[in-house]
Amino acid sequence: MHGMTYGDALKTIIITFSVLTLACLPSFSQPKDASVNLPATPVGQHAQAYLKAFNSSDEGSMRSFFEEHVAKSALKDVPLEERLSRFRQMKQRLGSLQVKKVIESSRESVLILVLAKGGNSMQLSFQFESQAPFGLLGIRVEDLGEGDEGIGTPSRKADDAEVVAATRSFLDSLAKIDQFSGVALLARKGMVVFEGAYGYADRERKIPNRTDTRFNLGSINKRFTKTAIHQLAAQGKLALTDPIRKFLPDYPNKEAADKVTVKHLLDMQSGIGDFFGERYQTTPKEKLRSISDYLPLFADKPLEFEPGTGRRYSNGGYVVLGAIIEKASGRDYYTFVRENIFAPAGMASTESFEKDKEVANRALGYTRDNTNESWRSNYATLPAKGSSAGGGYSTAHDLLRFIGALEARKIPAPDTEQGLGIAGGAPGMNAALEWEPKTGYVIVVLSNFDPPAAEQVARQIRAWLPQSAK
Repeated sequence: MHGMTYGDALKTIIITFSVLTLACLPSFSQPKDASVNLPATPVGQHAQAYLKAFNSSDEGSMRSFFEEHVAKSALKDVPLEERLSRFRQMKQRLGSLQVKKVIESSRESVLILVLAKGGNSMQLSFQFESQAPFGLLGIRVEDLGEGDEGIGTPSRKADDAEVVAATRSFLDSLAKIDQFSGVALLARKGMVVFEGAYGYADRERKIPNRTDTRFNLGSINKRFTKTAIHQLAAQGKLALTDPIRKFLPDYPNKEAADKVTVKHLLDMQSGIGDFFGERYQTTPKEKLRSISDYLPLFADKPLEFEPGTGRRYSNGGYVVLGAIIEKASGRDYYTFVRENIFAPAGMASTESFEKDKEVANRALGYTRDNTNESWRSNYATLPAKGSSAGGGYSTAHDLLRFIGALEARKIPAPDTEQGLGIAGGAPGMNAALEWEPKTGYVIVVLSNFDPPAAEQVARQIRAWLPQSAK
């Protein structure tokens, strides 16, 4: 993720603890047979059976796997046909999976590194029941990016006290060599276990980060947009099957207006591309202050594929969702999410601030092309105001409140039955938010440095967590 443009940077890594939920990963062809053997244990055998079924060209093999190896409780949460639908999407994108390394194996889990064509790697974390027959509960899929070898072999801690000690030491060491600036928070069952602030919110004026400092979230804002769409659907103000044209009759691409539905936009299956590129580069960033300001950057461009036939990450698609929210609700996007998501969740410090306005306790972003250069401001890369695709600001405690609101069903919680893992990043910003309902753990890491500053910290904290919370 280093060296990205601001456009690349608003991408989200979606990590959901539902079996076979995956987004935004590259496709690759059938690899050679893997030379790495999984452990000869019940959970290792389950994982091996999954890989064999996934790499088979026979969908019946995947159906049989779900029926025979997935825990009954998990099948109740996510029915068989929905799992098969997710499998088809994942199979279309990935083709097959090649195991490169077994990172960790225990009685209830297996963590492996798999390699994609072109060098991109992923971590697959299989979670199982704690007792025989050790049925599969879920798979965490994490895109590590090209050349990233993952967390290495972790050393799980016995309890929260050990996790806190390891986390504090790890962050102290990173901050000491100027490799981390930001905030980290770990909570369990709503109670904060650890929080700490490191580095500077403003390096020039030597203003330190605080635990309540506001950081740019990048694409984590897409989750708020998704939540808003589901709120409006529940109110009957839109349907997921509605085409763009119903709300935006003057949308410049007539084919997209007629064919692309709200659901296509939500699921990154619209064929609408990104708004970053030559037009974005030549547009004065100070002019980008509303959802409508972003549409001319991409809306008239041809679809990249027939809607519903493929999947590709689309910042442009989420801008269109923001415009739909405005038309369906009669409110501007920023007001709608403030009143219907942030306020009910108690997120008083969360907002899409304009970059050229003075904002109390906001972290400025700092970037560099490589580790040999000094940190410099990312101001010139930022639009004047973020959009429904990303770029808003929040605090660690506000994001913890957001998880609490999802858990309490104060706001819609689509696709979070088994948890949530999202991230956003760009030059001078990186944010990671993870929630695992089974153990009650929530990890929030926010940084005003380049990716993967926050993501690597969140990944390491997760690797240290006990297998089950006591």
